[in-house]
Amino acid sequence: MTPLLILLFGVHPATAVGTDLLYAAITKTAGTLVHGAYRTIEWRVVGRLATGSVPMATLTLLVLSRFDMTGEASHELITKVLSLSLFVTATVLIFRKNLLALRSAHVGDWDARRTARVTVAFGAFLGVLVSISSVGAGAIGVTALVLLYPHLPMRRLVGSDIAHAVPLTLVGGVGHWILGSTDWHLLGFLLMGSLPGILFGSRVSIRVPDTALRFILAATLVIVGARLSF
Repeated sequence: MTPLLILLFGVHPATAVGTDLLYAAITKTAGTLVHGAYRTIEWRVVGRLATGSVPMATLTLLVLSRFDMTGEASHELITKVLSLSLFVTATVLIFRKNLLALRSAHVGDWDARRTARVTVAFGAFLGVLVSISSVGAGAIGVTALVLLYPHLPMRRLVGSDIAHAVPLTLVGGVGHWILGSTDWHLLGFLLMGSLPGILFGSRVSIRVPDTALRFILAATLVIVGARLSF
């Protein structure tokens, strides 16, 4: 969403990030309600992620408040971090199976305390990344959770990732709103278009193999990331 707003519609990067974060907070709340109803959320994992992400998101926003959000410095910072996030996400999508195999071959089962610490640390990383670029809590988040909690069912990991995104994107979105980098009219149009977009995308995705979807998305992210960088 954020790179499309920047490249196709000429929205300032800070405004694109701030608007996308609030959009994500609203839409992922709906997703969390669905997953909650089906009891596919591991709340202790959500709590660990939020313990790291929410404070770091707040700290990141305090740092961003030192910038002129409409100026060149913020434009450069957000664009660079966004490009990096897209490349990392694309890499994770392409090499997810390899990462899982590497984890199984070289990393034994961690004890509960170590897993909890790494989860909090990863949450902190996401807090910084998402607050600056609005990207990172999807493919990167789920893959990290699969690596950290290989014994949990995938549906619970996906539900937990979506549930964690709600407080993270809400804090980030409100922070950007306070900083003046939110376009409420744009947010309204995005929400209006989301329902038919979700219905159409859902119908298309069930007819396309998962591997093909991952590579199409990864290729798109690489192209967009390169366009933002160069």
